[in-house]
Amino acid sequence: MSDEWWRGGVIYQIYPRSFADSDNDGVGDLKGIAGKLDYLQRLGVDGVWLSPFFRSPMRDYGYDVSDYCDVDPIFGTLADFDSLLKGAHDAGLRLVIDQVYSHTSDQHPWFKASRASRDNAKADWYVWAEAKPDGAPPNNWIAIFGGQAWSWDTRRRQYYLHNFLPEQPDLNFHEPAVRAAILGVAEFWLDRGVDGFRLDVANFYYCDAQLRDNPPKDSPANAASGRFARPYDHQRHLHDRSQPETLAFMEELRRLLDRYPARMSVAEILSDSANARSIEYTAPGRLHTAYNFAFLHAARLSPALVRETLANWTSESAWPSWSFSNHDVARARSRWGGADADDAYARMLLGLLFALRGTIFLYQGEELGLPQADVPFEKLKDPEGIRFWPDSLGRDGCRTPMPWKKGAPNAGFSTVEPWLPVDPRHAALAVDAQEADPASTLHVTRKLIAFRKAHGALRSGSITFLDAPAPLLAFRRRDQNESLVCIFNLGAAAADMPLPAPAHRLDYSDGGAIEDGRAVLTAHGCLIAEERA
Repeated sequence: MSDEWWRGGVIYQIYPRSFADSDNDGVGDLKGIAGKLDYLQRLGVDGVWLSPFFRSPMRDYGYDVSDYCDVDPIFGTLADFDSLLKGAHDAGLRLVIDQVYSHTSDQHPWFKASRASRDNAKADWYVWAEAKPDGAPPNNWIAIFGGQAWSWDTRRRQYYLHNFLPEQPDLNFHEPAVRAAILGVAEFWLDRGVDGFRLDVANFYYCDAQLRDNPPKDSPANAASGRFARPYDHQRHLHDRSQPETLAFMEELRRLLDRYPARMSVAEILSDSANARSIEYTAPGRLHTAYNFAFLHAARLSPALVRETLANWTSESAWPSWSFSNHDVARARSRWGGADADDAYARMLLGLLFALRGTIFLYQGEELGLPQADVPFEKLKDPEGIRFWPDSLGRDGCRTPMPWKKGAPNAGFSTVEPWLPVDPRHAALAVDAQEADPASTLHVTRKLIAFRKAHGALRSGSITFLDAPAPLLAFRRRDQNESLVCIFNLGAAAADMPLPAPAHRLDYSDGGAIEDGRAVLTAHGCLIAEERA
């Protein structure tokens, strides 16, 4: 495998709590993942990204880390991780792990020491600030999960910053000892043999040293109209994220990564200027690639969305990554296709995703075409979902257990009640049922991944968008050896268009055909054809 194995590759995201339960306690674990490596190998992906499995009180289900260098007992042990890593490498799979550097758990020893006094060795490891004269927080910053981004600590008699839950205090990256400690964490896992890092909210590491207020995003009239979904959306986040100092730290992290062959880093970027910020973080000497929420937060899929998102990636040196679903957003089949979206729609989304220029992240269950699960309020676990219910159902609907066996209790995930319920619609789409059907979404996914690997134009070639009547989306992928025209019908009725050039071979089709020089597609059909030289 090349040093740049990730460039144009397909990386499969696993949410460990919900992938495979080896000890039948209702929660997925590392041994469970190890037992499914053959499934991932047959799928054909290049690597796996594991969401957090570190020690944690689980207030935000692993994104509140209390020990960066150990495995939480619900997932197993460090020995289990080492065994999984070796098994993945033996199977030809790279293993990328989540790193949550912006904040820790309030149960982390670093924070316990920091809050103990104003003059201890770790007193400045977190963002502390005095109250205003009237006792109010130091500025107007708002937490993503609602409420002020500041909580009062009675021991220090100061406020501490938390961009997420109060139980997730923000580290102070202005403090050199913090940066050194975080690089030590990265080195710990690199020495263990991991193939890279997915960096959670990578543009949140630094905040403005002066703690200046964020300005409003819009006029008071528009804000009062209820146009924004939550208070966080009312502000322009100029001072609580995306600070210029972060870029120097990314360069420092890259220098560490470059000491280890064939390692990679992918940033998660949350920004109103998604592509511009991603390009900034992946400039030469910084991170290898980045993905953002341009697709993940989009409420509607349209040709214009795809064209504008990829066209706005204006850098030739920076390399993009794309995903349609992950553990933080509603599954794309339901988010874009609605409750009635059929399997053809799910397959069309996969065909489109695997045809894009960049590195592709495939979230567990997408290869089965899973819709967003229904989780009743009394079963919700996600603090964001509980806080904003019923306007938002939160993230639990995309985090339910992976369905392995159609007729088994809890779709074969466990015989005991799992931590989140299995949607009956997911059980009908279980792996064993799809294995038995050559026309299933699972088999189509395997074919698409193999097809992408076989065509250099798809893995690393250029992309040029073509004129096409809505709801068709058409683009050309080209390298020095081949030119492929890719056409997708985003609509629910048959459609056709003239081919931009003669195509002599249909390389991939799911509801598409070439007739008399025209591409003819069924509802949600797609085709990829090689053009004549």
